[in-house]
Amino acid sequence: MRKNIFLVGLVAVVLVSCKTTVYEKISKDMTTYKKVVIDTLFEDNISIRAVVVDENKIWYSANNSRFGFYDLKTNVKFERKIVKDSLKLEFRSNAQTASAVFLLNVANPALLYKVSKKDFTTKLVYQENHEKVFYDSMQFWNNKEGIAMGDPINNALSVIITRDGGNTWNKIPANELLEIAEGEAAFAASNTNIVIKGNNTWIVSGGKKARVFYSSDKGRNWKVYDTPIVQGKAMAGIFTADFYDSKRGFIAGGDYEAPNQNYGNKAITYDGGKKWELISENQGFGYASCVQYVPHSNGKSLVSVGASGLYYSYNGGHSWEQLAADPDLYTIRFVDKQTAIAAGKNKMIRIKFLK
Repeated sequence: MRKNIFLVGLVAVVLVSCKTTVYEKISKDMTTYKKVVIDTLFEDNISIRAVVVDENKIWYSANNSRFGFYDLKTNVKFERKIVKDSLKLEFRSNAQTASAVFLLNVANPALLYKVSKKDFTTKLVYQENHEKVFYDSMQFWNNKEGIAMGDPINNALSVIITRDGGNTWNKIPANELLEIAEGEAAFAASNTNIVIKGNNTWIVSGGKKARVFYSSDKGRNWKVYDTPIVQGKAMAGIFTADFYDSKRGFIAGGDYEAPNQNYGNKAITYDGGKKWELISENQGFGYASCVQYVPHSNGKSLVSVGASGLYYSYNGGHSWEQLAADPDLYTIRFVDKQTAIAAGKNKMIRIKFLK
């Protein structure tokens, strides 16, 4: 019998000095933000696709079994590594409750860890072994209830749910979920396949079909809606989504293999995801891995990161301005209405949006 060895070791506690770069793009229109100031919080040989804001701490999950946080107040980076057998875990999803952070390995075996914010005590709370297992995203409704989703097994998306604060997770049987189309799956691009507002939950897909799955009751029942986002190819579809409230939402993505294609890759809804309309066709960014609403903007301001760089919209996504050309940012989250944290290939940065 093979003995599984599970160790959690402190990898690094690093004082980091910030490098600052100023990018400016003045629009002919009267945009709310016209430039950004970017501080490089840290650089490393790392790939980060999931971050979560915990007051002054920015938790991240990454490749090579690594996770940690950057403290914005002290400019200190704490990092740890989970060692299980000889596996090189790739954490592309993370989420949090008041007391814990959760990390989910993307592929077989699916390993979900609960990490205490207080003392870094780490516990394996879910494991799934299957040749097709591939988890893409994870979020919590509240301190007790959370959800993670992954690519289909047995003709349905993989959906696991916790109702006890993340201590136990149960997979919803495939026959209790909506059937997916052949070749329909999801992309673990930025941990934004799942969006939660109150009890409302949206999951986005791509590949042969680009659709939005919706639950009004925390994952107990589901409906599915078609979208006009480009689809039909393995690497096309919806890569990211965000909702400003229960009605106004935005989806983006496109064709990963045609990163400059800026049509059929952005759509908006005003009815909670039932109907979607393409927006800003042949304008703005191409392939995008993450889109987010700017807080306290009444649903008017959005940002995106991806192959085209950092883009900003002040009018609900109808027009876009490039504020930075960096193609190596995968994910972005706002700390407040003027400050965001972005991460991706080999770095984490802080972005200040200025008028």
